[in-house]
Amino acid sequence: MAMLGFLLAAALCLGSAAGASLGTVLTEGGMVSGDNYAVSGLFHYMDVYKGIPFAARPGLFEKPQPHPGWDGVLKATKYSNRCLQLNLLQTGTMGDEDCLYLNVWVPQGMGSVNTNLPVMVWIYGGGFLLGGSMGANFLDNYLYDGEEIANKGNVIVVTANYRVGALGFLSTGDAGIPGNYGLWDQHAAIAWVHRNIKAFGGDPDNITVFGESAGGASTSFQLITPMNKGLIRRGISQSGVSLCPWAINRNPRAFAELVAQRVGCPIDDTMAACLKMTDGAALTLAGSLDIHGSAATPIVNNLALSPVIDGDFLPDEPANLFVNAADRDYIIGANDMDGHLFTGLDVASVNQPLQATPVEELKTLLASLTKDKGQRAADLAYNEYTYTWGDQAKPTREEIKRAIVDAETDYIFLIPTQAALYQHATVATTGRTYSYLFTQPSRMPIYPSWMGADHADDLQYVFGKPFATPLGYWPKHRDVSRYMIRYWTNFAKTGDPNKGESVPVNWPAFTTANHEYVDINHDMGRNSVKQKLRLRFVNYWTNTFANMPTLVQ
Repeated sequence: MAMLGFLLAAALCLGSAAGASLGTVLTEGGMVSGDNYAVSGLFHYMDVYKGIPFAARPGLFEKPQPHPGWDGVLKATKYSNRCLQLNLLQTGTMGDEDCLYLNVWVPQGMGSVNTNLPVMVWIYGGGFLLGGSMGANFLDNYLYDGEEIANKGNVIVVTANYRVGALGFLSTGDAGIPGNYGLWDQHAAIAWVHRNIKAFGGDPDNITVFGESAGGASTSFQLITPMNKGLIRRGISQSGVSLCPWAINRNPRAFAELVAQRVGCPIDDTMAACLKMTDGAALTLAGSLDIHGSAATPIVNNLALSPVIDGDFLPDEPANLFVNAADRDYIIGANDMDGHLFTGLDVASVNQPLQATPVEELKTLLASLTKDKGQRAADLAYNEYTYTWGDQAKPTREEIKRAIVDAETDYIFLIPTQAALYQHATVATTGRTYSYLFTQPSRMPIYPSWMGADHADDLQYVFGKPFATPLGYWPKHRDVSRYMIRYWTNFAKTGDPNKGESVPVNWPAFTTANHEYVDINHDMGRNSVKQKLRLRFVNYWTNTFANMPTLVQ
């Protein structure tokens, strides 16, 4: 007992000693200082730098430019403002046009500072309309705080702002306002990290980009664009890829003309010049979208502010650009009920346990999602999503509601991820491909009992919230969080999610022959490795539906 007491006392004394710290760091723009503090784990510390500019204040509808730098030491201890964007009700704006800043978390121990650490750069989601590098917050608890990933995975985590909404993605469809400014911002942040991260103890040749929803699609775009050659080693797309139907706007001119009319600009040859002279907040307000969905007008079809094929950042259709990621390792996955968030807005009765959802709602929704191919496509889709009902004259409430959620999940997220997996695996040379399905049930008590993982449910686990705020979670939630952080950071280190910290089950690579994926939840074991995810529906959407002729509009 005496020896145990001595060891505990020694540990406490050592734990109170200062850990290693980078202190002031020299970046290309000048000196920056941050914070250093102890984190969970014996002799674990964290250097944190918040609000480092990676580009100058962006000009309206202009690509980001290098920051001019600063004199003295920049105190990087607070998050910068989000980029200018609509508030959640679309009644006003928040954020700032001067917003191209990033944040860095660097894990440390005792003694000398860490060097040559893998780097993970996070791209947030938000439909290309909203979001920020720190994420949503309750008091000082920010969703995209990189501390838990950095500490538990021994990697550097970087989160960065990028322009959203009209200022980030409005396009006239020509050289006037080409668009994709938000993608260019992301690229500028990645390039800044590549040039500067060595000063923070990172390995510039081992950068993993990861993101969710629009951030997952953005990760896909950053991997396949020719602009990032030599900058990115690997990527992780969560619930979003460049092949999603909402990820590319093929008729951006129509919405640009609507925005022009809202701000009083002509829609002739002078439109772009007029828009460039308009106030940024007015443009942002004018870029509001119709978010009142229904089965006949699903919200996914209203997401008009998104990337475009501009002949520059995206010189071709995304499906033709995957060859640029042939040497990059890539994890792609979705949540099993990713579409529920959208379904709740399009068909509100889905979330009303005492209210039935008419089967006509499923028919109407499928007709809306397949409208470009006509009624036969809708009829075939209906047959697919009701095949398990058999000859029942009257399916149960749950069967109808689940079919609606499945349809939106498939169309908006899951089928495009499967197409992207196949595309990457087909063209890959040295790059490895990994597939997952996240199935940890939603923690929302108001949702139906059959509910699985909703859109964005995975974020809290990737960012370690069950550890950062333990009173809000059960031990099983810490299990799934631990698994995800280990898979993600093992992958960032080596390109193989199995190599490094121990994981609950070996995750096999996805190939065009085996179609294997891992089912991620708190109860993982030998049965968590599965094959041919939703093959029947993948076949309908990528073969039957895709090969049907498009109607002339």
